[in-house]
Amino acid sequence: MEAARRGVEVVLVDEHPVDSALMGLDVPFHFGQRMSGATRNKTRMMEAIAASDERIADAFEAGVDVRLGVSAWGLFSPKPGLRWLTGPVVGLSDGESSWYASFDAAILATGRRDIGLAFPGWELPGVMGVTAAQTLLQRYDALESQRIVILGSGAEATSFAEAAVAAGRTVVAMVEVADALRDAKGCAKLASQGVAVLTGAMVARAAGGSDGVEDVELTGTDGRHLPCDTVVLAIGTAPVIELFDVAGAEIAFMSSRGGHVPLTDTDGRTSIPGLFAAGDCAGITQDKTADPAIAAEEGRRAAAAACSELESGSHASWQALPADGTATDDVEASRSAWIEAAMTVADTETHICQCEEVSIPDLLGVRPPHYLPRDQAPMLARDLASLANDGLVHQDQIKRLTRAGMGPCQGRRCREQVSAVLARATGTPLAKLPLPSYRAPVRPLPLSAFAEDLEPGVVSDNWEGWFGISGQWDPFWTLADGASAEERS
Repeated sequence: MEAARRGVEVVLVDEHPVDSALMGLDVPFHFGQRMSGATRNKTRMMEAIAASDERIADAFEAGVDVRLGVSAWGLFSPKPGLRWLTGPVVGLSDGESSWYASFDAAILATGRRDIGLAFPGWELPGVMGVTAAQTLLQRYDALESQRIVILGSGAEATSFAEAAVAAGRTVVAMVEVADALRDAKGCAKLASQGVAVLTGAMVARAAGGSDGVEDVELTGTDGRHLPCDTVVLAIGTAPVIELFDVAGAEIAFMSSRGGHVPLTDTDGRTSIPGLFAAGDCAGITQDKTADPAIAAEEGRRAAAAACSELESGSHASWQALPADGTATDDVEASRSAWIEAAMTVADTETHICQCEEVSIPDLLGVRPPHYLPRDQAPMLARDLASLANDGLVHQDQIKRLTRAGMGPCQGRRCREQVSAVLARATGTPLAKLPLPSYRAPVRPLPLSAFAEDLEPGVVSDNWEGWFGISGQWDPFWTLADGASAEERS
């Protein structure tokens, strides 16, 4: 809206409403199969998304080209390997087709996603992330939950709990692993409404059937059981930075901003000229979670700065803000506490990576996938300690050896968990562990979305000519003894 007011041509892209099939893959959030059947009706979901925020209609009226249900799967700028680009481009898709769009400036407000937590039964339908729950409740009006247990006591946990109670859901309990509450004021308000607030506790096991969670057992409460149909994971959130990493922006771990974030200046400029960050992707704080106006103001500042650069025809100088040492929430300590509790209750059948079925013992032992031979001497001799002899353990290396994080959810449920386990097991601070790489497409898409429907005949009729090897399709055993080296190769 700020950019449109300044007379700039604006395209607003929002991947919501997300296709119900992608929701089933927990993309882009950990939906935990708690979306109602209404999500299968895309027209109804379009209406729900538009109705959830009146500013979307305002943007239409202001002449903004609003693209709902369109995801950005890649963002590319001139850099090593892409020097041929004349300017930055973004890859877009509606799930059926894919295209590229160039731009003079882009503001990414990609938000946050939830950190997963592995405990026995966390793969059951009904275990979900708090951002997914909030989205289904308030944007989609399609949350299929009645009795909810919430893990965590921060601002994201209390704000969702308040919204759920207001919507007629029963919040059975707020469960915090630490002895102190992160949002004590918010928890006190919920307690006054009859919500049980439990500290020093952890889910020992979630039990249920094909329909999902029916009951959770807690540690630290003498084996207390809580009947419920949903467990909401609000133990922490992470900035969504995939597109920044793919674009080549400088990224650093800042505990005061919720983890890995793109380095920005006061106006949201990143190290990539013309690329700005606003909202939770630029950093998550308790204040920003409690007051959306803070993120909105970041967006206005970024728009004003982008428009000024467009008017002047040049990019302003950039200098990253220093790390803010006034954090009110210690991200590393909080994640470590939850992960330590998870490692205590997890068994060999508890998969920290659900997609590839990698357990915590598999991760610590750097074990290959179950469908490969696992008892060979070199593999049995390998573990985190042996890898650490070569330097800091890199999650990309662990991913290639164990496949943890290589599934269709693209690591959204396990990435931060794996990092925290590696940090704890190797005695390395989270901030020192290398950032695992992101690659485009950052959203799972069907191959048909990338297919060219009208391939020119000069291409399809001359495939062999593109490679220039006349015998490339002939099996090597049919070649005569006098075949040339080129033919044999």
